[in-house]
Amino acid sequence: MSHRKRRRPVLLNNWEVTEFDFTEDRLLSLAQSGAELGIELFVMDDGWFGTRNHDKSGLGDWSVNLKKLPSGLAGFSQKLRNMGMQFGIWIEPEMVNEDSDLYRAHPDWSIQIPGRSPNLERCQLVLNLSLAEVREYLFDQISKILDESKASYVKWDMNRNLSDIWSKALPSERQKETAHRYVLGLYDLMERLTKTYPDILWEGCSGGGGRFDAGILYYMPQIWCSDNTDAVERISIQYGTSFGYPICCMGAHVSDSPNRQTGRSVSFATRAEVAMAGTFGYELDVRALTEEERHQVRQQISDYKTNYYLIQTGDYYRLTDPAKDKDYAAWQFVSKDGCESLISVIFLHVKANPPFLTIKGKGLMEDAVYQIEGDDKIYTGAALMYGGIPLPVLYGEYPNIHYHIRRICS
Repeated sequence: MSHRKRRRPVLLNNWEVTEFDFTEDRLLSLAQSGAELGIELFVMDDGWFGTRNHDKSGLGDWSVNLKKLPSGLAGFSQKLRNMGMQFGIWIEPEMVNEDSDLYRAHPDWSIQIPGRSPNLERCQLVLNLSLAEVREYLFDQISKILDESKASYVKWDMNRNLSDIWSKALPSERQKETAHRYVLGLYDLMERLTKTYPDILWEGCSGGGGRFDAGILYYMPQIWCSDNTDAVERISIQYGTSFGYPICCMGAHVSDSPNRQTGRSVSFATRAEVAMAGTFGYELDVRALTEEERHQVRQQISDYKTNYYLIQTGDYYRLTDPAKDKDYAAWQFVSKDGCESLISVIFLHVKANPPFLTIKGKGLMEDAVYQIEGDDKIYTGAALMYGGIPLPVLYGEYPNIHYHIRRICS
């Protein structure tokens, strides 16, 4: 895919700002504020199609809601490009609401057992992707969306589990094949779309990271790590995910504070520090930021761009374990040649009379000489790894500090 070695854009997603309640003007004002800060991609999330004003209707009807977007997808996306922003869009093609034109026309396309009331999750049913006619319909509908909007990014969501598994295409003795054939159908649809649109950045999502697996990553180079955007919670989430998957595929955003899911207040700097240990973006109302916060956003984006390849392709080290280390969380990136490193530290438990703490790096060359940005002293790699860096005493809720380490070459 074209995004494999190319820096991915800094994005702004509207979901935690508006949910379903938006207009074209509201989205454009949000995007304009983002563009002024250096954000490169605007992602329009759920609610732009059919009668989708809540989660009870509209899924399956992939035509733009002109009451919300009177310019249509083509006009709206062009207005974003005129701002210098790329356009991204949310879809959930595997799903259907009973209150939709698609379900009324083709109720037999959904997975449910005949003669039984279907089990609804999030007010929706799953389309039977093992059926060729369903895949053809979805390919045609999604292609129209992408051709009209010229989208450069797609967030492909999947917000419920499979249940009541049954297929009209199979006799009773072969119904156990249905779930497997569904996955094969999903891969077939993804294969067709990603080959037809190879320049689009595809992101997988399943209520967050519910389908974070190698099968999806074959088609989509990143996956939304979790719908839980609380930065402190994300430390554990991203830590655990890192045991199976690289940093470059973990979708991570800076969200609002207090966080909408937990009510926890975390500083702007700390939220960004955590989100940069993944694919970086924002999911908050950038129009409401203070001048100081706007300055921070510009600096965060600059830092992200400067350190992108170190973070996304460098070696990743877990310096703490969230299950054991309660005072602080820390992680490290080291360039492949060992000449540059970033260490991030988030203080989780600030104390009135704290103990002396050091953070010990990894992955450096023992005999090489290094300097920490902002520090005139020089250190050997051995000193930084075995002696460690003394941590300062910080105050407040979840403060952070990071160390940018570079080798001094003679």
